[in-house]
Amino acid sequence: MTSLTRRSALALLPAAGFAAAASRSARAADKTLTIGVNLPMTGAAADTANLIRYGVKAAVDELNGRGGVAGYTLNLLVLDDATSTAGQYDPGQAATNARKMISDPSVIAAIGPMNSGSAKAMCPILSAAGLAIITPSATNPDMTDPKFAAVYRPGELVFFRTVTTDAYQGPSLANYFYDVLKLKSVCILDDSGAYGVGLADRFEAQARKRGLQVLARDRIDPKQADYSAVLSRFKALNPGALYMGGDQLAGVKVVKQSYEIIPNVVKGGGDGFYTPEILTGGGFPAAEGWYATIASPHVTEDSAIEPWVKSFTAIAGRAPSDYSITAYDGTMVIADAISRAAAAGSVTRATVRAAIQTAKVKTLQGEVSFDANGDLASRVVSVFQIHRNDAYPLGDAIHQFKYIGPAPEVT
Repeated sequence: MTSLTRRSALALLPAAGFAAAASRSARAADKTLTIGVNLPMTGAAADTANLIRYGVKAAVDELNGRGGVAGYTLNLLVLDDATSTAGQYDPGQAATNARKMISDPSVIAAIGPMNSGSAKAMCPILSAAGLAIITPSATNPDMTDPKFAAVYRPGELVFFRTVTTDAYQGPSLANYFYDVLKLKSVCILDDSGAYGVGLADRFEAQARKRGLQVLARDRIDPKQADYSAVLSRFKALNPGALYMGGDQLAGVKVVKQSYEIIPNVVKGGGDGFYTPEILTGGGFPAAEGWYATIASPHVTEDSAIEPWVKSFTAIAGRAPSDYSITAYDGTMVIADAISRAAAAGSVTRATVRAAIQTAKVKTLQGEVSFDANGDLASRVVSVFQIHRNDAYPLGDAIHQFKYIGPAPEVT
């Protein structure tokens, strides 16, 4: 999408549609609606989750500042799916949160979860109740794969994404390692979670397809402290690269320990590594040079949305991540759905869900629309490399992750 088009998108966000006639249902008496938000607000990924939460808050503040959506004021119900036992997101808690959303009649749709493990726990519950949810960051393909519909879609299609899936994110970095970096071999780790395993599986399959030799594949427990044994085994194989599928809880330890044991190999991961925690927890020089991908276009440095970035920074006290934007965009898609449902005469979970499925909304990242399974039509994956910039805070992802460009296309 060109800068001109993004400017047009920004201009259109407050345009006609949100002033549609008020609904004759869905809490018509008090004219409020609630958007549920499920994120790991505590634990290993709290910084990343807060950046996503502020993306939702920025959208809701903007919409309410214009008088609401179709006459409705929007509220947020923010639920934490992290537990002290897990140290990060906990699928069991995510399932509990899904039930809380369903039990609140004001909740019309939801944003989240951040993690694929939580998404797998929430999807069957929300589907049975017909409550739509848009994830800004959960990328495991299973939830929208038709062959798993009986598992994750026992009722309505309710799970949508404003990011692409690991069917593209994992293979994209395998292509980059092979096509651009000309690497010959790799060792692969995953953190045993739904996201990490799925991402590593798809990276491995594409690596083998392209001729990148996979010397070893191993699995680690994110709660363990010491990964030196597996990393030492990798060292003995003399790999050209290390790829890690996983989140921050294991990721920060892999960053530190791989620097000590295999410092001179190329290292990379998925969007679980494009986080403030990898920078602050992994530290420098250990994090220097790591590659990371995100499952969306990179737009935080686009001059066309600079006013939005400044506004977000004023609200959050820090610069946004690209997943702050996918969360903001997802909230705007819900707002558009409420507006169209109201114009048709009825704002209910069912009518809003149906309107989300047919969305074509101009957003900060471009037009958001979904395929028949709820996946984002766009399949852009962006590649970054960590390079320390002393002029900015250590956890400032915009300035510590250098944008390389879109990943080679996966066909």
